[in-house]
Amino acid sequence: MSIDQADVTITHHGQGQGGKYVAELAGETTNGYLEWEPRQNSSGEDIRVATHTIVPREIGGRGVAGHLVKRLVADAREHGFKIVPQCSYVAKKFDENPDWADLRA
Repeated sequence: MSIDQADVTITHHGQGQGGKYVAELAGETTNGYLEWEPRQNSSGEDIRVATHTIVPREIGGRGVAGHLVKRLVADAREHGFKIVPQCSYVAKKFDENPDWADLRA
């Protein structure tokens, strides 16, 4: 059962030098999240290394992780940074979406 975008709210929170995208589901007390760390390449480009995507069992199987990755990708397009998909789930989503290739660092 996949959730509709209207049923999930994703917010971005800065944490130290990095950050975390947090997914809150309507009617649920448990949240999922995607963490990232900053990096710059030799050209000085801003890069976000997607390190972990965590969706607790209570809200699993509903597409929460996918919504988190889509938000990261949307922010990359809007703010002009590249992504290193270190997290295996994020890497899988990049492989499934070849139109994101230009965002891979």
